[in-house]
Amino acid sequence: MTKELQKRIFTSFILTFVLVVCLFLNKFLWLILVIAASIIIFLEFNNLVNKIWKKKEFSKHFIKIICFFYLLLFIYSAYFVYEIGLLDIIIILSICIFSDIGGYVVGKTIGGKKLIKISPNKTISGTIGSFLFSLIPIGVFFIIYNYTNNSLFYLSEPLIEIIFFSLAISLICQLGDLLISYFKRKAKVKDTGTILPGHGGVLDRIDGIIFGIPFGLLLLILFF
Repeated sequence: MTKELQKRIFTSFILTFVLVVCLFLNKFLWLILVIAASIIIFLEFNNLVNKIWKKKEFSKHFIKIICFFYLLLFIYSAYFVYEIGLLDIIIILSICIFSDIGGYVVGKTIGGKKLIKISPNKTISGTIGSFLFSLIPIGVFFIIYNYTNNSLFYLSEPLIEIIFFSLAISLICQLGDLLISYFKRKAKVKDTGTILPGHGGVLDRIDGIIFGIPFGLLLLILFF
């Protein structure tokens, strides 16, 4: 295991711990965390846009406006899912995080054929790894509930529906990752920032989450 991979996994678990603590302590603390992350993401994305569209003022401002309103949707979704149920937001976050870890670990370990030109580091094996790892949280919740009978981990929906839910969110997370990779490639930068060791910027770390949570909310409203 490379130092970069170790650093990325370590940072992932630290971030996950912080997220879980905020979730369990207070919903307003969770909201403050989401808002703070969104502000940093907007600033990081703003830098990308300025590098891509240096002279095209209309395009630059139009993309920034879309980003601003999408982040408002993300903040609303993150808070609303919490209101629906603590388990729901934990599951969605876990799926997003494990999907990201799976893509990176499997992609780096196995390698193989490249997935798409806009993101040269993405591989088909990494994509499969993302899908498989996204199912881990569901398995953990089932095991904990069956052994402890703790109602917090009770999943009332049929297993096949929950698997579809996980895979669908993983897909959206990966598409979101590819979208941000496209912008980084256009801006000719490796990372959106340097605030997180092994990840770069906040946007580098939670690009999947900012797409996964709103989509997860949509799935909850439509099907669950």
